[in-house]
Amino acid sequence: MTESKYDLIIVGGGPIGLACAIEAEKKKLDYLIIEKGAIVNSIFNYPLYMTFFSTAERLEIGDIPFNCLAPKPGRQEALEYYRNIHRYFKFNINLFEKVLDVQKDNGIFKIKTDKKDYEAKNVVIATGFYDIPIEMNVLGENLPKVRHYYKEAHEYAFRKVLVVGANNSSVDAALECWRKGAEVTMVVRKNEINSRVKYWVKPDIENRIAEGSIKAYFESNITEIRENEVEIQTPNGKITIENDFVLALTGYKPDLNFLENIGIQLSEDELKIPVYNPETMETNVDGLFLAGVVCGGMQTHKWFIENSRIHATMIVDHITAK
Repeated sequence: MTESKYDLIIVGGGPIGLACAIEAEKKKLDYLIIEKGAIVNSIFNYPLYMTFFSTAERLEIGDIPFNCLAPKPGRQEALEYYRNIHRYFKFNINLFEKVLDVQKDNGIFKIKTDKKDYEAKNVVIATGFYDIPIEMNVLGENLPKVRHYYKEAHEYAFRKVLVVGANNSSVDAALECWRKGAEVTMVVRKNEINSRVKYWVKPDIENRIAEGSIKAYFESNITEIRENEVEIQTPNGKITIENDFVLALTGYKPDLNFLENIGIQLSEDELKIPVYNPETMETNVDGLFLAGVVCGGMQTHKWFIENSRIHATMIVDHITAK
């Protein structure tokens, strides 16, 4: 069964998808948000004690204040804030419904989900990038002890944990696990901790490495993961260490196949940046827009909540000006 036609369907119920809905309400557009999980699902899946780099006011949408006692909010405070945003605006949103396909037919978009079909004059893709881990492609990566997502440290207490990467998620996991009693080793592809690591955390991890509390192999890569050990290629040759868990926090990427399947062109280089008009956020498909992190392709560090909130206004202004 096909639902009635909407002016706008927003794929993704994260902060930017919600911001698009707020702008649609302002312009009295008939809209629907379709979200495959919980509201702001990516934030829900962040580590329990994650602290945002951004301050609270930079995470605000809809001119609703984000009150926070600490200088920077954490995951729990963000979830509370965005739940309150929904209570205030009462969004037309379908949760736990996955969009499978979006195709344009005679000027109308046909949206197929795992529950029903919809039609819309315009579609916004605001799906973020947290769904697909960037794999290492090494032997043993499929073992149960290998994790591409990190939630909290308790499971890893008093165990030998190897953390792959040197970005914010890797550094947070390494420090939390070490503080809960894990024996932590880091494997870092480059020769230093990432310069984009949160400025109040970077000295902490560097000091723990310098004092030997956390062992780090720089300019190194995992070559094989086995049940009770891991093989690492270092500048001084290949070594094998005992291991209970591998936290392969090597980053995530948008669902690029989905973007291509619905007709959005991607750059031919390794960045796979989608084609869109930076003034309207409209892709090469008329009436199909991108908003938020998904705009960056593999450059997932380019767009954040704070600098992509404006996408919502740009998109809805363009739709209503047509």
